[in-house]
Amino acid sequence: MTASNPAGVRVEVVYALSERQELVPLSLSEGATLKDALEASGLLQKYPEIDLAKNKFGIYAKLSKPDTLLRDRDRIEIYRPLIADPKEMRKQRASEGKVMKKGAGEADAA
Repeated sequence: MTASNPAGVRVEVVYALSERQELVPLSLSEGATLKDALEASGLLQKYPEIDLAKNKFGIYAKLSKPDTLLRDRDRIEIYRPLIADPKEMRKQRASEGKVMKKGAGEADAA
């Protein structure tokens, strides 16, 4: 039997860094938004590189806007910008003559 949360919604805000993950559990009032959770988590103050206008955010890997209403047990994810554009990296490898392999690699050659 699961207990309900009459006071509002329980969520987690997650920010993955290259060396570790920050996870902040929160209880917010009903009607709280993704932006409310980000502000309440303290992660915006702790990591000034997180920018509400530039970073992307999601709920369980689905891109979401800051005004998205939260549901109980949502997992809010803060996405870091890509270091390199995947399309540009493919173009660069192609111009250098490198080939991307699909599958198991050398095991296929046998």
